[in-house]
Amino acid sequence: MVDAQAGSDAAATLGRVTTSQGDPYADLAWSPDEFAPPPDDSWAPPEDSWAPPQDDPGRGFGGGAPAGGFAGPGGPASDAFAGAGPRRDRLSGATEGRASRHVGAEARTVLHEVYGYDAFRGEQGAIVDHVIAGGDAVVLMPTGGGKSVCYQIPALVRPGTGLVVSPLIALMHDQVDALVANGVRAAYLNSTQTPAERAAIEQAYLAGELDLLYVAPERLNTETTLRFLARGRLSVIAIDEAHCVSQWGHDFRPDYLALGALAERFPGVPRLALTATATPATHREMTERLVLPQARHFVSSFDRPNIQYRIEVKSDPRRQLLAFIRSQGAGCAGIVYALSRKSVEQTAEFLSAQGVDALPYHAGLPAETRAANQSRFLREDGVVMVATIAFGMGIDKPDVRFVAHIDLPKSVEGYYQETGRAGRDGEASVAWMAYGLGDVVQQRRMIDQSPGDRAFKTRLGQHLDAMLGLCETIGCRRQNLLGYFGEESGPCGNCDTCLEAPESWDGLVPAQKLLSTIVRLQRERNQSFGAGHLVDILRGASTDRIRQQGHDSLSTYGLGADLSEQDWRSVIRQLLARGILVARGEYGTLALGEAAGGVLRGDTPVPLRRDVMGRAAAGPTRVRKIAASDTLAPADLGLFEALRTWRASIAKELGVPAYIVFGDATLRALAERRPASLADLDGVTGIGAKKREAYGEAVLEVVAAA
Repeated sequence: MVDAQAGSDAAATLGRVTTSQGDPYADLAWSPDEFAPPPDDSWAPPEDSWAPPQDDPGRGFGGGAPAGGFAGPGGPASDAFAGAGPRRDRLSGATEGRASRHVGAEARTVLHEVYGYDAFRGEQGAIVDHVIAGGDAVVLMPTGGGKSVCYQIPALVRPGTGLVVSPLIALMHDQVDALVANGVRAAYLNSTQTPAERAAIEQAYLAGELDLLYVAPERLNTETTLRFLARGRLSVIAIDEAHCVSQWGHDFRPDYLALGALAERFPGVPRLALTATATPATHREMTERLVLPQARHFVSSFDRPNIQYRIEVKSDPRRQLLAFIRSQGAGCAGIVYALSRKSVEQTAEFLSAQGVDALPYHAGLPAETRAANQSRFLREDGVVMVATIAFGMGIDKPDVRFVAHIDLPKSVEGYYQETGRAGRDGEASVAWMAYGLGDVVQQRRMIDQSPGDRAFKTRLGQHLDAMLGLCETIGCRRQNLLGYFGEESGPCGNCDTCLEAPESWDGLVPAQKLLSTIVRLQRERNQSFGAGHLVDILRGASTDRIRQQGHDSLSTYGLGADLSEQDWRSVIRQLLARGILVARGEYGTLALGEAAGGVLRGDTPVPLRRDVMGRAAAGPTRVRKIAASDTLAPADLGLFEALRTWRASIAKELGVPAYIVFGDATLRALAERRPASLADLDGVTGIGAKKREAYGEAVLEVVAAA
């Protein structure tokens, strides 16, 4: 029990544990998507030992019966199709006949003609062949691994329309725009459209004039939509971000629970569940809840070798963040994640005042502000979005050069998915985080105060423990991260702990001094305190509170004067991460954890990593700087910048993100190759037949003028 004075002391010291500017989490309301228990509390979390079913050689590709689509009567097609949205209402190739010109074509031919690539990456080819043959699939592939190709090409090759379930309405327009730019007949149905726009798209679907149709999961919960889809012909059903079906996951969406019914409604249509984030438990839950018992499982490596992981001790997080952003060079797009809305707005204001083109994004902003900021981030170069976790899922901006966290993520799954939004183009990128004692105390407090039973809070605590383990490891961060997802790997040689091996020291005696102080206060005086006051006792500080409480008479008073305040905060943070200490209650008072007994007896060693301070002023060391000069010869830089300027003008004219015209990797290839004819464009990565026809002459003019 905490006495009144102790509670007052803890409340006073909590601010010192978190930030000198007040509690940044004070405005953080509880959200069902963040800390509330799942509605179906009777459903127990699956065992982590589950493994996907093995393929049966007798079933060929391992899927269900060959699918012929779902045929039904089709209405008359309009002569011109108005497209999917209000900005650029044109669907290229929509009236080239009711069947796609790619039906029956070789998948690799489609890959080259539509996407401009000569070969599939990783398991893409095997997945595409499997689905074209009619098999179901569960696909776990890292962000940037090319999941969309796995269902888009089967949708083009198989007769009918591919149905794509996408969780974010706000991003459907850009997803469809990217397909249209490649000559694919794509559209979406959502609540942002007028009745006339929806009617035109529905008519085109029934007439067989769509290759791909994007819908939100909630739309498939209506009988009207299901009956409408049954009147046309579906070639494939793709459920993107399928981890959203996991009730124990970090992105749970209740509407995903109804998607398992698609197996019964469309029994002959091959279905894919795709995600970039899944532990073995989530993998199993996806398979069961989406009713994919006969699916073939494709589990790619979760490794993102182009991302460098860096975590540093938090001292002045905004100054540290600014130093990191400046170290990346001018014109780099990035995402900065903060836990609270207040922190988002304050950080965006700070960065803007320092000359960074930073914008805020959180659910409390007006819808028009969020839409405008997201549009700028997607369409302009060098914009930094400062956001809560409400931003990012489905963001298909390939040239995000860094993702930064100034607050501790709640889970490794969330961290992996958020950092995975960097470097989707395969170019070198950085995942950076500043992490400190206050993060641990706040997260523990939020878990304690969250609704839900003990089992649910235990689950949240396990997620946090794994995240703390990643932060405090003295080994390779990438190895730790991949190990969480059940993947073995060796040291990467590129993360901060590989590049600058952390120094470790024996923390047994300091840990015993701290634990002894906590025990004596509890047993002798029935008091509990937060980190700040405990450090003052150990360092022998002469404060009013210590004198009033008589804590200068404790036997442990002044026993830790050999360590600085920052050293003690580091000790406490690492003991919390290992479960030797626990933070309790509203004020984050410290108590002994389950692992404390062995430490007090001296049976358990306590190796600690020594914090490296002062990076905010000096700038992070050996951080990979991202710039065109890293990959281009000096003679090609001028042409690369000229191509970027041309791309920006075209994108602005069309009202689309720049990457929909061409990605940076394509511009680099053009700068190096310097094509002189349309024939020279063949084989340049990212230039398919449609883009060669649309932009080829203009590209040649830019090259010739450079």
